[in-house]
Amino acid sequence: MGTPKDVARTAQRSDGFRRTARAGFVVVGLVHIIIGALAVSIATGGGGDADQDGAMQVIRSTPVGGLLLGGVAAGLIALAVWEVASGLLSANRDDARRWGLRLKMLGIAAAYLVIAGLALVFAFGGNIESEQTMQTLSRAILAAPGGLVLLVILGLSVAGAGAGFFVIGCTRGFEKTMDIPAGPSRVGIVALGSVGYIAKGIAIMVTGSLFVVAAWTQDPDKAAGLDGALRSITDLPLGEPLLWLVGVGLAVYGVFSIVRARFARM
Repeated sequence: MGTPKDVARTAQRSDGFRRTARAGFVVVGLVHIIIGALAVSIATGGGGDADQDGAMQVIRSTPVGGLLLGGVAAGLIALAVWEVASGLLSANRDDARRWGLRLKMLGIAAAYLVIAGLALVFAFGGNIESEQTMQTLSRAILAAPGGLVLLVILGLSVAGAGAGFFVIGCTRGFEKTMDIPAGPSRVGIVALGSVGYIAKGIAIMVTGSLFVVAAWTQDPDKAAGLDGALRSITDLPLGEPLLWLVGVGLAVYGVFSIVRARFARM
């Protein structure tokens, strides 16, 4: 067997694997479009869970839901492996920056794998409530020694990740990872990316803030996941219009992810 870097190079040189990884971006897009639509539904008085498990329920309800969920899992697993391979093969000579990039890519890969696992659970008829999972996690952390501090750190870390998405959207940092064509289409693609990243950043920052609130109040039920975070926006002044805008933004991020499948540097 070769080294991990040899395996990573082999994966990146495979056209079939590259196409499957690109399909992973389409999957990410589909999930975000559904979550965005569910958020808009909540903002206009409808129901549904505006999070990953809500999206999986929607997909499973289709006539070929189980098959689609299997495809969702396959695409996300391939995309996760691609992220890990890219991290291993990062050529930055600055060790600190290289390891920072690797940790970032490992985090992204882990997120893809979690959603892939969720898709497989739903594909085989199972069910997972993200809200209950987050509350159980918060309860376990609070019960541990130093749990309050740990939960605050977790919340700030999640909020920091959201801030990263927000900054990328504002600075158009996503352009560095894509070969966007010149011409009129470039303006549209960049606009999709900026709006989508900003909306996703807001959603993640609110999710992280709920962990901090759970720690501050020592009430693990406050940590309600993405669906709870989006619903909490309605408690703000003009909350329903704000949630509508965030929902549309998440759907825009989904459309951008589908476009990214074509133009991502891979």
